[in-house]
Amino acid sequence: MGVVSAGRPLDGGRGWVIVLACFLAQLLAFGSPQSVGVLYPEWLSTYQEGKSMTAWVGSIVSGVALITSPLCSVCVDSFGARPVTIFSGVMVAGGLMLSAFAPNVSFLIFSYGIVGGMGCGLVYAATLTITCQYFDKRRGLALGIVTTGTSAGGFLYATLQNELIELFGLDGCLLIIGAASLNLMACAGPMRPLNFPGYYLKQKAALAHTDEPLYDKPSTIIIVTGDDRDTGPAHKTPGTATKELLIGSEPGAAEWGTPHSALVRAIKRRARAHARYARQVGGYLGNRPFAALCVCIFLFSLGAFPPVLFMEDVAQSAGLAEHVAAVPLVSVVAAATGAGKLALGALADARRVSGLHLYALTAMASGAALLLVPVSRSYAGLQALCAVLGFFSGNWSLTPYVTTRMVGVEHLSQAHGILMCFGGFGIMLGPPVVGWLFDWTQSYDLAFYFSGSCVVAGGALLFLATLPCWGLPESEGNTPAVESPCDPERENPSDKVASVA
Repeated sequence: MGVVSAGRPLDGGRGWVIVLACFLAQLLAFGSPQSVGVLYPEWLSTYQEGKSMTAWVGSIVSGVALITSPLCSVCVDSFGARPVTIFSGVMVAGGLMLSAFAPNVSFLIFSYGIVGGMGCGLVYAATLTITCQYFDKRRGLALGIVTTGTSAGGFLYATLQNELIELFGLDGCLLIIGAASLNLMACAGPMRPLNFPGYYLKQKAALAHTDEPLYDKPSTIIIVTGDDRDTGPAHKTPGTATKELLIGSEPGAAEWGTPHSALVRAIKRRARAHARYARQVGGYLGNRPFAALCVCIFLFSLGAFPPVLFMEDVAQSAGLAEHVAAVPLVSVVAAATGAGKLALGALADARRVSGLHLYALTAMASGAALLLVPVSRSYAGLQALCAVLGFFSGNWSLTPYVTTRMVGVEHLSQAHGILMCFGGFGIMLGPPVVGWLFDWTQSYDLAFYFSGSCVVAGGALLFLATLPCWGLPESEGNTPAVESPCDPERENPSDKVASVA
């Protein structure tokens, strides 16, 4: 069951309080996963596992948060943003605190990766949903401020975790960070829904019918045998109150059947719904620009996420730094990513700028920065490359914007969920592959050449697939408009939602 509107978006007033609460919620939830590169060297020295095995921890926490986004959205629609945010605070805090007692990397993958990743996914879905309910005309700006909380969290937590490790050790750091995550419950306080969640409507409907009997006891039950099936209404005794026990395909339906046939009909209804969804997904993936965008996001996530995890270890392995600096490289990436989100989101709103081409060009620029990492021979050079990489990685904020231009606002959640699944699988696979390449060659050079090549290839594929020479229709701003498979004859609206990260 979906949600029912109880009011119109406010575009201000209490809505900005919601924005502040959602900003803090994303900062608290994603701060540690965004700066997991600070924890990675500590895990290597503590558990003495290979880089490939240890890298699974950081990749799973972000991958699970994206892959489970459709399930998290269903939870928000059913129970509302406030209860989901409260529950996510318990999950994030529990995952971090359990990680302090992890005996090995396998347990760390479960506690920090799966439990913490599910909590982050719930926060992500709840904050974006409640923000969209409170804003319409200023939705892009509001979402931009909210999603910048992930970058701000990565910038602050990188330095904070580094200091806590020096003062209290790795276990004490995780316990303190987990306790701080409990403040997610306080952030849920202002999230009063404008739309009633499905669970509330079900409970209200149930309470409204508590005085009614559950069923009407029939005064007479007639069992129709084979000889009497053709007997019409005229042959029935007049004045007899009769109720026949029938099994219908839907509530209120009156047709002959058996419990077995009712089960078959229920299975067929479910199968038709899944088949319709599969046809819609096939329609999206059958469109050249959308399919190219899926491949580009997968390759971008596969190659661009590992530097966030490995950059500190790269500097230490190359002898450029003996320990994590006061301002870690992860903080440089996070700060530049926040600036990139705002700048690229504003640039995408320009009239003559194609969102898809902008995404493709920024992806290729990120890949070029990755290819230069192996030839950098100074810590300052790594800082500069991290700033460039972080700024162009802000193109993640363009994903919902270009998705809206292709499929329309009505199908944004479904199409965006497909893209996030591709991105989640890329994030999960990227760090282990890079770690395996290091274990094989004992050098990060081949790993970063592989990552940079994947990102450049994804950007080039998207750019070539959206060139005007393919004869694709273009909407305002030279952005190719992809017709939705659900309604191919409708005109696609262009909602300026440019800042969902």
